[in-house]
Amino acid sequence: MKDIQIHGDVKIFENVFIGPGSVIYGPAVLGQPPGGGNEGKRPLIIGRKAVIRPFTTIYAGTTIGDTFQSGQGASIRENNLIGNNVSIGTNAVLEFENKIGDNCRIHSGCFLEMVTLGKYVFIGPNTVFTDDPHPMNCPKYKECGGGAIVADLVKIGANCTFLPAVKIGRGALIGAGSVVVNDIPEMMVVAGNPAKIIKPVSQLTCRIKAFERPYVWFPYNERE
Repeated sequence: MKDIQIHGDVKIFENVFIGPGSVIYGPAVLGQPPGGGNEGKRPLIIGRKAVIRPFTTIYAGTTIGDTFQSGQGASIRENNLIGNNVSIGTNAVLEFENKIGDNCRIHSGCFLEMVTLGKYVFIGPNTVFTDDPHPMNCPKYKECGGGAIVADLVKIGANCTFLPAVKIGRGALIGAGSVVVNDIPEMMVVAGNPAKIIKPVSQLTCRIKAFERPYVWFPYNERE
């Protein structure tokens, strides 16, 4: 692993591949075998120019793209597929089998399991995605639930909760504190418990009147 900066105590298991230009701040654990399995049996792949902050743990069996960043205390389990330029915030938890698209921001204290995120998804702090309607001791729990599917450009406020298997349409905006129990159409603003449609995103206005409407400045905006 050439051209990698390691600061402090970092445990790197066998079969871990880290791209050049990456910086790792210990204490951290990379390539932890899941379920008490054998070291090195499954690879951990992390792309170029990653920044991994203290107390991060990333399990074997996960693949991460370039320019990844973790906050302090982030936990990323096995079978996660994470794209390029993704940020996982402080004390966020990615349990198994998430698929995270390019340019996503997952803020501090979030919890995801079996969730699919498109590109440019923003998730505010302390948001929780549930993935099954009953405890995991049921042998069929994966078949009757599963995580949410979130399309490109969705923006989610802080402290939201998503029930299993909901589908969130492209460009939707979820207000802070919402509990999402049903599918959300694309380009809609929703809020509340349970979350209800408030208005189309196109009817939003810029609070300080700097732009025609919010997000037109975004490099990959809803009009594309």
